[in-house]
Amino acid sequence: MSAHVIKVPDIGEGIAEVELVAWYVQPGDTVVEDQTLADVMTDKATVEVPSPVVGTVIALGGDIGQVMAVGSELIRIEVEGAGNVKAAPAAAATAAQPSTTPTPAAAKPPTPPSAPNAPARAAAASPQPPPRTAATAPIVQAPRRAGAKPVASPAVRRRAWDLGLELQFVPGSGTAGRITHEDLDAYAARASGGQPRTAGSRYAERNDEEAIPIIGLRRKIAQRMQEAKRRIPHFTYVEEIDVTELETLRARLNAQYGAQRGRLTLLPLLARAIVLAVREFPQINARFDDEAGSVTRHGAVHIGIATQTDGGLTVPVLRHAEALDLWATAAEIARLADAARSARATREELGGSTITITSLGALGGIVTTPVINHPEVAIIGVNRIVERPMMRGGMVVPRLMMNLSSSFDHRVVDGAHAAAFVQALRGLLECPATLFVE
Repeated sequence: MSAHVIKVPDIGEGIAEVELVAWYVQPGDTVVEDQTLADVMTDKATVEVPSPVVGTVIALGGDIGQVMAVGSELIRIEVEGAGNVKAAPAAAATAAQPSTTPTPAAAKPPTPPSAPNAPARAAAASPQPPPRTAATAPIVQAPRRAGAKPVASPAVRRRAWDLGLELQFVPGSGTAGRITHEDLDAYAARASGGQPRTAGSRYAERNDEEAIPIIGLRRKIAQRMQEAKRRIPHFTYVEEIDVTELETLRARLNAQYGAQRGRLTLLPLLARAIVLAVREFPQINARFDDEAGSVTRHGAVHIGIATQTDGGLTVPVLRHAEALDLWATAAEIARLADAARSARATREELGGSTITITSLGALGGIVTTPVINHPEVAIIGVNRIVERPMMRGGMVVPRLMMNLSSSFDHRVVDGAHAAAFVQALRGLLECPATLFVE
C-alpha cells in the first residue's frame, strides 16, 4: 500500500486560490476512478475534482468554506502499488488529523432536544444489547460534523419545519448524507415514541438557533454585492409601462409559432428593446474601470440574465444579443438559465456582461432597487405585470401595466440620460411594432 495525494487543481486564468465548498467523501471511504471527490469554487464557477485513482480516503486537506491555494494538498488516498508520495508522510498526515477520521463504534450523536427521553445511544455499543422493538430501536449513525449543514431538498426542509424537526439531528440515508422524506418519517416516529408527528407542533415555543456559515456561491454573492454598493453610487429610476399591446403580440406569436419555434416570455422582447435603445445611449451599455478611471462603451450587447438558483443568484450572459432574433434569444436565455440552475454553466457563460436584466417574475412587486452588476453601469429591473384601470381617450379601460425599476452608476450616467434611456425603452415596449423597424 502507498499514498496518492491529489492537489488543488490549477483552473487557469491566473487563479491562485479556490474555496472548498463541498466534500463527497470522508476518511475511510472507498473511491473509484473518476468519482467526484469535492467541489471547489472560483470567482466565476464551481469545479468538480474527480479521483484519478482507486483507493481508500486517508485524510482530507481542508474544511468546507476554507480558501485553499492552488497546488496545496486537497485529499490523500491509500492505493495499491506505488502512489505519488512515500508511505511515511501518509501515516504522519493521518496522525496529524485524528479528528477527521470517524470512529463509528465510539461515535455518539448529539441528543436532540426534541427527544429527551430517547434510549441511550450507548446501549447500541453494549456487548449484550437489549432486544429492540420497532418503537425503541435507535439507528446508530456517526453524527454530522460540527458546522456541517444538513443536505436536504427545499420540500424536505419545509416539511421538517412544519413538523417542528431540527434537520441537524436527522440522519440522512441518501447520497452524500442527503435527508429524505423517509428519514423524516423515521426520525419523527422515534422522537415521538413511535407515534406519528403532526403539524400541530409548529405552534410550540422554540428557542433554537442555527449558525449558517457563509460559504461558496453565497459568499461570492455577498462579496460582489458589498463591492458594488461600496464602489458605485446608485440611483434608481422607476417608470410604469403599458404592456397591453406587447402582451397581445406575444400571445399572438406564441399561438402562431410556439409549437415550431418555442414559446416567448417577456425577456426576449425586453432584450430586443435594450439592443435598440443602447444604440441611442451607448453610455448605458458600458463598463466602468474605477481603478483606471475609464469607461469602455461596447458595441456588442452582452446581457446578463440574473437567475435564481438553489445555491443563490447567478448571472449567465446572453452574448451578442444584437445578433439574435426573438426565438434565438428565448432559446439561449432558457439554455443559460437551465445551465445556471444545474450548476453546469461555464466560466465563459458567467462573465463579460455589459448590462443586466433582473426579474422576479410573478414575485416582482411594485418597485425594486436592483444592485448594479459591477463593473457595469446599469441594471434593468422587471416588476410584476398587473391589470389596472387606466384613462384612455376620456374613458376608464383595463390595461396591463408593468413597472421598470432601473439602477444606474451616477458617476458616469447622468439622471437625464438615464431617464431618457428608460423612456426610449418605454416607447419601444408600448409600441412593439417598432422593435422590428430598423
